[in-house]
Amino acid sequence: MQEKAFAIIDQSHEQMLKLWGDLVNIDSGSTYKAGVDAVADRIEAELKAIGFKTRQVEATEAGNTLIAEYGDCSKDFIFFTGHMDTVFNKVGEAKERPFTIDAQGLAHGPGCLDMKGGDTILITVMRTLIGLGYNKHGFKIVLAGDEETAHPYSRAAEIIQEEAKGAKCAFNFETGFEDNGIVVTRKGVLSFTIETFGRATHVGNAPENGRSAVIEMAHHMIDLEALTDLDKGYNITCGVISGGTVRNSTPDYCKCGCDMRVKSAEQMEEMIAVIEKTLAKQYVPDTTTKMTINAKFLPQVIVPGTEELFNFVKDIYEELGYGTPYMKHVGGGSDSAYTTAAGVPTLCAMGVQGANNHTLKEYAVVETLYNRAKLMCAILLRI
Repeated sequence: MQEKAFAIIDQSHEQMLKLWGDLVNIDSGSTYKAGVDAVADRIEAELKAIGFKTRQVEATEAGNTLIAEYGDCSKDFIFFTGHMDTVFNKVGEAKERPFTIDAQGLAHGPGCLDMKGGDTILITVMRTLIGLGYNKHGFKIVLAGDEETAHPYSRAAEIIQEEAKGAKCAFNFETGFEDNGIVVTRKGVLSFTIETFGRATHVGNAPENGRSAVIEMAHHMIDLEALTDLDKGYNITCGVISGGTVRNSTPDYCKCGCDMRVKSAEQMEEMIAVIEKTLAKQYVPDTTTKMTINAKFLPQVIVPGTEELFNFVKDIYEELGYGTPYMKHVGGGSDSAYTTAAGVPTLCAMGVQGANNHTLKEYAVVETLYNRAKLMCAILLRI
């Protein structure tokens, strides 16, 4: 059946490129619910046509979560996950930078790599195998509508963790790496905001009355970044700051967007307590500080069966002549965190390969769209 599956993929290049382009050309930034839901509807239609039973879990302030099942998913089913949103929130972005393929065989366009290419691979593999009569294991798919923002306004994380229970293994079609790394661990992510409140005054007439929220924030930023300890596996970044109104008025408000990466769920809770203690220190009299947690990503961890699954995939990868994969450990979060939280061996970054995701220079290597589809067909036929 593998040869037949590969032949179908070879004959499906045009169909795959059409679907890939259609998905990229739908604006689906995480904050644009209508666009993300349009992607969900398109993917749902593709899966229904193959024979999947589908449903969408509605979210009011985020894209919906798409769930699809084929065959017996009561036990030992294969779980697939990924997302439908991108980081490009400007409506009209896709029209300005539509899906294109250059002379070097590289695809461009918002989300072409992260992760519309992976969505295309997943749909193609399902269509190919089910069309050939595959019935060895049940297939379950959960695609999130707000992965890029870590699900602050949806239940996607809970849904993935719950739906993955009982799976034999899981594959996430996130951004693939050109160095052939297959991701087995990811750091946990904490997105949080700090606000400082002071007292405004005219700096010429009554400077003694001012209490600078910006100065208070500056001290906190220095303290927080000083907590970083890469040897222990965590780092804190104060990435976005705004405060003040005019140069001749003491700023009474300042806001800073921060990010923390950790290697374990336990470490995340420990570091939240450390951050809160650090922010309790006051530098400018009469100022106050507030911390708000915006979103959390659990870390993806190695669970029993992960290394066995990787070695199984590595053998097939090398047999097909695609290179020598290795177990990759990265700092960026993904929903693979929630499949490993359910105890399911998980390989992430199984999508189309490329680089520069989350930037205007994002690209995907077109040939790997086909190779990765063949790789997954071979894996599923032998698993």
